[in-house]
Amino acid sequence: MSLVVQQIVIAVKSIKTIMIFSKLLEKIEALDTTSISEERKAVLQPLVDYIQTKINTNTTINLNFICTHNSRRSHLSQAWAQVVGSYYGVRDLYCYSAGTEATALFPVAAKTLENSGFEVEKLSNENNPVYALKYAEVKHPIIGFSKTIDSKFNPTSGFAAIMTCSSADEGCPFVPGSEKRIPITFEDPKAFDNTPQQLEKYDERSTQIATEMKYVFSEIKL
Repeated sequence: MSLVVQQIVIAVKSIKTIMIFSKLLEKIEALDTTSISEERKAVLQPLVDYIQTKINTNTTINLNFICTHNSRRSHLSQAWAQVVGSYYGVRDLYCYSAGTEATALFPVAAKTLENSGFEVEKLSNENNPVYALKYAEVKHPIIGFSKTIDSKFNPTSGFAAIMTCSSADEGCPFVPGSEKRIPITFEDPKAFDNTPQQLEKYDERSTQIATEMKYVFSEIKL
């Protein structure tokens, strides 16, 4: 790579990363993808391949992260995939989340994202409140609330369904409208609700998800 090309690459990366809030940027850059096992990388590879195919064909990338209640892991995955994809300069990337049931985005999950550097604003106070999860000054915020797979808020076709929990993976063998179904399951931090370890365990799971999303997008060739 010539010096001029290297300078251009550095300049482009500087432009794209400066948009991301500084605390969030520091979090992303500190994530250690070398901690991911080869077995786990094999689990993540179908998502890498799906995204790469979309980029190679200049097609919009729609990722829908699905869990049973759309309250914790699916929201964390949606948020981290969107911001890390932006960090790596992936264009036409739209991340969503859904559940086999609708409940609510669990407040501690939202707080965990806020602690990582997202600006979190609660837009409504219903039983299923709507949150704005903002990660950069010039980007639209991610809209977070609990919804089912057939919600009109999410794409109805042309998307990958990423199954983030084993119960949704087992109970939902077919996701209508999806062109690819990819199981990437995570342990549920809900097991530590109302315990002294709650915040620590939510951050642990959020960091795992963020690290794995960083690995996925770092493998993409633009």
